[in-house]
Amino acid sequence: MRILLDHCLPRRLKTRLAPHSASTAADMGWEDLRNGKLLAEAASQFDVMLTIDKNLRNEQNLATLPVAVMVILARTNRLQDIEPFIPEILKALNNLKPCQLIEVARLPSP
Repeated sequence: MRILLDHCLPRRLKTRLAPHSASTAADMGWEDLRNGKLLAEAASQFDVMLTIDKNLRNEQNLATLPVAVMVILARTNRLQDIEPFIPEILKALNNLKPCQLIEVARLPSP
């Protein structure tokens, strides 16, 4: 799966998503693209965009999403806050459908 990390996610997250191929918006030279324009560009080269932007659901017309979007429901965008979500992210990637928006929550501790 080809994954684009939104501007707000830490670059080091890329290595935690193996075996998938991940790039940041900066890697792609898309530092100035936001929201709909970033999603449109992502659709041409990626299967999914990862973000922690919880407002994306309200900011975009979900019926016309050009690419799948995964919203991580982490408290902050710090890697230490996102790492506990990685098992659920990887699991969700296996079931992701094109142009779908899903929110990834961390499973409660046993």
